[in-house]
Amino acid sequence: MTSVTVPPPPAPYLPQRGERYRLVAPNAPTAPRIVRDFVATVLRVAGHPGLVDDARLCVSEVVSNAYRHTESPQVRVEVTVNRRQVTVYVTDDDPGRLPARTPGAETDADVGADTGAAEGGRGLLLVEGLAARWGTTAYGARSPLSKTVWFTLSASGG
Repeated sequence: MTSVTVPPPPAPYLPQRGERYRLVAPNAPTAPRIVRDFVATVLRVAGHPGLVDDARLCVSEVVSNAYRHTESPQVRVEVTVNRRQVTVYVTDDDPGRLPARTPGAETDADVGADTGAAEGGRGLLLVEGLAARWGTTAYGARSPLSKTVWFTLSASGG
């Protein structure tokens, strides 16, 4: 049996205060839908129903990217909610190249009909267009062990 060191929870470039919710899902074709529904439920219950649609689209893109482009056995999702904003972090254990938006690139979310991501969309361009901020963080210094893609949605519209 192999021992795996789990990196610390993802942290944004600015400290976020608020309630934190976490989910660990297998990195499988069903992960985008499961994570999308989890995030939507958190936002509705936390009083941010106006952010649900944007959050669902963004998290579908990010989780679908992890499924399509990594060999990570699981994805870890953390949602931090406060009255002004919501930040969603998606972490996988295959740091490889950090994702970056590519103008004109097709979405990586078209994994199958079950992903719920926008068909024919433009991957991280969609996240960039909807989020107030987004970014990536690698963990493990010179030899990264994992990466996080995060995005923040603002209750005030950006």
